[in-house]
Amino acid sequence: MWRLPGARAAFRGVRAAVERHSRAEPAVGAMERAVVRCVPSEPKLSLSFSLADGSHKNMQRDQSEPLGRVLSRIATNALKGHAKAAAAKKSRKNRPNASGGGGACAGPGSEQAAACEPVVKLYYREEAVAEDVLNVDAWQDGAVLQIGDVKYKVERNPPTFTELQLPRYIMAGFPVCPKLSLEFGDPAGSLFRWYREAKPGSAEPEGGAPSSLSPSSPNTSWTNTGVDERVYTPSNADIGLRLKLHCTPGNGQRFGPSRELESVCLVEAGPGTCTFDHRHLYTKKVTDDALIRTVSYNILADTYAQTEFSRTVLYPYCAPYALELDYRQNLIQKELTGYNADLICLQEVDRGVFTDSLVPALEAFGLEGVFRIKQQEGLATFYRKSKFSLLSQHDISFHEALQSDPLHKELLEKLALNPAAQERVFQRSSVLQVSVLQSTKDSSKKICVANTHLYWHPKGGYIRLIQIAVALAHIRHVSCDLYPGIPVIFCGDFNSTPSTGMYHFVINGNIPENHEDWASYGEEERCNMSLTHFLKLKSACGEPAYTNYVGGFHGCLDYIFIDLNALEVEQVIPLPSHEEVTTHQALPSVSHPSDHIALVCDLKWK
Repeated sequence: MWRLPGARAAFRGVRAAVERHSRAEPAVGAMERAVVRCVPSEPKLSLSFSLADGSHKNMQRDQSEPLGRVLSRIATNALKGHAKAAAAKKSRKNRPNASGGGGACAGPGSEQAAACEPVVKLYYREEAVAEDVLNVDAWQDGAVLQIGDVKYKVERNPPTFTELQLPRYIMAGFPVCPKLSLEFGDPAGSLFRWYREAKPGSAEPEGGAPSSLSPSSPNTSWTNTGVDERVYTPSNADIGLRLKLHCTPGNGQRFGPSRELESVCLVEAGPGTCTFDHRHLYTKKVTDDALIRTVSYNILADTYAQTEFSRTVLYPYCAPYALELDYRQNLIQKELTGYNADLICLQEVDRGVFTDSLVPALEAFGLEGVFRIKQQEGLATFYRKSKFSLLSQHDISFHEALQSDPLHKELLEKLALNPAAQERVFQRSSVLQVSVLQSTKDSSKKICVANTHLYWHPKGGYIRLIQIAVALAHIRHVSCDLYPGIPVIFCGDFNSTPSTGMYHFVINGNIPENHEDWASYGEEERCNMSLTHFLKLKSACGEPAYTNYVGGFHGCLDYIFIDLNALEVEQVIPLPSHEEVTTHQALPSVSHPSDHIALVCDLKWK
């Protein structure tokens, strides 16, 4: 009989003697699976298995409980299942005069039940585990649970999917990236296989032999698509059909219980050519280690796109379905993954979009991301894991940093001279996301990646000046004081055209106190001040005619500012043509998911 080693047994209050069980464990052939989840931080462990009658048991037991109590409970459950199956069999025979005998076990607690109760034992290394061993130590990986004549192989903490979802809207030509979370495993070590529903009425499933998987209904059969990757891109042949994903979680050493997932929707036709399709011709491959492909993109938050004001005033030209999140996410995922970027800085990112859409899609293509919430939406920065690792994060809220960080003491004193302007600045919720990355190929190479979305109001010129002053001072602190000499990439939606004071300040390093933007809200709120900064920055993508194109406005609001001392531009990916942008009048549209256009460029170290 298997017990704990003496010291641990004494510590846990169980007997130290070890004696061989009189009957060795039966030979292990093909066995059922008993899955045990046991982690030190939780008081209970879970045990999942299926009984011979087909019922599935999921038990929660204290880790400090003696094994014997669990085995007794399993025996009771097995007896109940046997009795229930016998009763059903008797009912089917429909014998009005049949007695209660017939070999069926009575309910638990009776003498007949005691005689019928199955033998339940747990074996480890061919020895029966003593019933006073605690659960935490009894349920070892590789142990064998025997319930009557049925044997189960115990799998302790196998790789397991804790979350698995398919998108609610699937289109031909657009990658389907399942959202998944694993415990004790990782996606790279897992197996995936995609199936399509066989066309109704077809004599033989199209595209290969039918899957051996159990169909979802008697009339449904599934065909193996031949795709064994995490991401599947439906073709036109899939239109009108559902998809099924069969996946097995793994960790590179072993696999856990498989799961099947069917799409709740049919594959729909895509919108045809999108504004970014031509751009993808320039970004077919990931760049080599000497380059950093960088993307900055305001993806239009769902919280703004789905308002009545947006549908009727801001974007009345856009088909309502093209403003729905499920539709736009398909376009955003395809656009971003097609750039094969090393750095992606996004603005107007809903928290749910980050976790449910962007992370699964971009993770499948080798990127990892961090998120900073503002209020209803926020900022996201993704980096290619094969090129960079995240060293540290230094995010701030502008108004909080301005009020509490000594770094901005002088700026705060100047602003305090105009209480009305100060109050207006303090009311804004804009944030700055700062991530320090280190090259995985050369640890001496580090980079400061900043991402922001400045205040949007057309009259908010002086607010944006204050915000950018705080941002540049903070970025300089990170890139010069905390990590001396590391280069800067500063991306974002700055809500400022090249003619504004904000742009002038970033590029030239100073802003005079008489600049017109200091009176952007009127003379009563004029807050003249002279500002300087010491970063040498340029706009990597120049000054495009527009990066934002809506019915009532078009202009350049987005930039990728780079450190002139350490970085240079290898190439700028051309923006969509004016004809492409205005095919459906303006943005967003059925072929473009946002009212902004992504900036994409390849940078290289000097």
